[in-house]
Amino acid sequence: MKSAQLTGTIAVTDYYWYSTLLNYPELQEVNFWKPSAHKAFHAPLNSPFYFKLKSPHNAICGFGLFSRYSRLPDWFAWECFGIGNGCDSLEALRNSIRAIRERTNYRGDLNEILIGCVLILEPIFFPRDLWVKQPADWPTPTQSDKSYNLSVGEGLRVWEECKERARLLNSMRAGTRNGTAAESDNRYGDPTRIKPRLGQGTFRVAVTEAYEYGCSVTREHSLPALDASHIRPFSEDGPHVVSNGLLLRADLHRLFDLGYITVTTDLRVEVSKRLKEDYQNGHTYYPFRGTQIIVPKQEVDRPAQEYLSWHNEFVYQG
Repeated sequence: MKSAQLTGTIAVTDYYWYSTLLNYPELQEVNFWKPSAHKAFHAPLNSPFYFKLKSPHNAICGFGLFSRYSRLPDWFAWECFGIGNGCDSLEALRNSIRAIRERTNYRGDLNEILIGCVLILEPIFFPRDLWVKQPADWPTPTQSDKSYNLSVGEGLRVWEECKERARLLNSMRAGTRNGTAAESDNRYGDPTRIKPRLGQGTFRVAVTEAYEYGCSVTREHSLPALDASHIRPFSEDGPHVVSNGLLLRADLHRLFDLGYITVTTDLRVEVSKRLKEDYQNGHTYYPFRGTQIIVPKQEVDRPAQEYLSWHNEFVYQG
């Protein structure tokens, strides 16, 4: 059977974004943001995504795996990814967005808060002496993303050289040079075989979007008031997957984490009598008892029985 063609995206970035993130090799996710949210980005899930420096560098300085594209408020992107935005503060992020908008004659409001966010998992950044030469057929002076077939020609060369750089860097960081190309292939290989774990920021975005920006209990849609809650906490071996998440209003999130409320395996809210016993209150929350929560449209994103059962048994103060 003929295998599916492996494609990757080469996207242009600036030196500041790269040089900032080069200092944080521990990051599991980064936000390759765009100053406009008007044009969506599409690529195969988990496909390679290359960071190409513009002139005068004209080199590929790293890559990662594409996870999702989202239109997010700048403050939310900062809360989710912090330094992973390639800036050291929200103010710096906003200044960068505005500067690019002014330089490119942005047609919308220069202070618009929505930006396009290309979320990248397992990023790796190359020091200058390991940069990879950009494709010989790169169309100059384009600033647009470009898709490449990684099985032939320049796409194949870039893919192989980047994997070799990644293998070398990973071996050096592990204090050994015994790494193999196969190790790099396993981490950055065929997207039909690999399933990189979501980071905390990408998990938050994915849960928020799965619940369509609404609290699963109250239907509240004010984004600043909403939290992506783990059902089984990451500290207790709960994974960053949407089926281990609930979008909750911040106060409900706090009560959920403390065990004063839970969601049963039949997707109904339960409120503990301990809330009244411990605080002589709770009248705001008891009306939610027995109500059915709102769940994502995609079945794969709905709360998994195993995580709900765990929370019911080990966290909820029934």
